[in-house]
Amino acid sequence: MENELVKRVMWSGLLTAVGALASIITQRTAAYVWRRMFDEEPPE
Repeated sequence: MENELVKRVMWSGLLTAVGALASIITQRTAAYVWRRMFDEEPPE
């Protein structure tokens, strides 16, 4: 039972880390596209 709990906690941590990484990559990609399209910094 303890092993199953550890697996669930590890899975939740992995999902959180991947989600955060995907969010950062998405924001940077969008900012890059914005700069290329409008030749200015994106709004905040």
